[in-house]
Amino acid sequence: MLREMSTRYGRSPGGYAWAIVEPLGFIIVLALAFGLILRAPPLGTSFLIFFATGFLVYDMFLSLSNKVGQSLTFSLALLRYPAVSWFDAVSARVILNALTGMLVSYLILVGVILIEDTAIVLDFGAIVVAYGLAIALGTGAGLVNCAISGFFPVWQTLWSIFTRPLFLASGIFFLYEDLPTGARDILWYNPLIHITSIMRSGFYAMYEPQFVSIPFVLGLALALTALGLLLNRRYHQEIMELLRN
Repeated sequence: MLREMSTRYGRSPGGYAWAIVEPLGFIIVLALAFGLILRAPPLGTSFLIFFATGFLVYDMFLSLSNKVGQSLTFSLALLRYPAVSWFDAVSARVILNALTGMLVSYLILVGVILIEDTAIVLDFGAIVVAYGLAIALGTGAGLVNCAISGFFPVWQTLWSIFTRPLFLASGIFFLYEDLPTGARDILWYNPLIHITSIMRSGFYAMYEPQFVSIPFVLGLALALTALGLLLNRRYHQEIMELLRN
């Protein structure tokens, strides 16, 4: 974890500040752009809060799926030491990136609420569930990516291509309930739209997403995690040999 902190943040100007500036800047741009088109967001009166509650949990999933997927490549030099296992490399990335993501989300959401001066009654239970599911799903997807990309390096590029449509299909810009029936039937199987809806229910007391299925999202996350752990446990030696060559 210390090695990743120094490598990822310690060598760039600004360091950890970029972890906050990048998502905050993106949310502000979205809010300004849609504020020029629409009079009000689908929920509440603040575009900043609406987009932040959707984007931050989405970004948590995407960051973990990418960072955990590169665990063995990033820690290849350390894995030469017998005391360091593949599980150590994966665990360090999960813990550090999850904690960083939660801290960034806390700072951004508190800052936006203070700036907007909006009276919000928070449901911390829903917020914790949303972040827990995002972390679990991102970890599971990252573990599977770690195994696949070890044998097929091009998978990291393909994964970034496959996940780009999720930005538009995960409820960051809209509410699931506002979509036509056909679109709802398809997007229900996108676990991220469940997570963003749970997150928004923690900030908007009047919003109660009836379609959300926590067992579906949790079951998918646990299945991916189990598959990823099995693949990495079985093939981590072969993957590291390929990476070294």
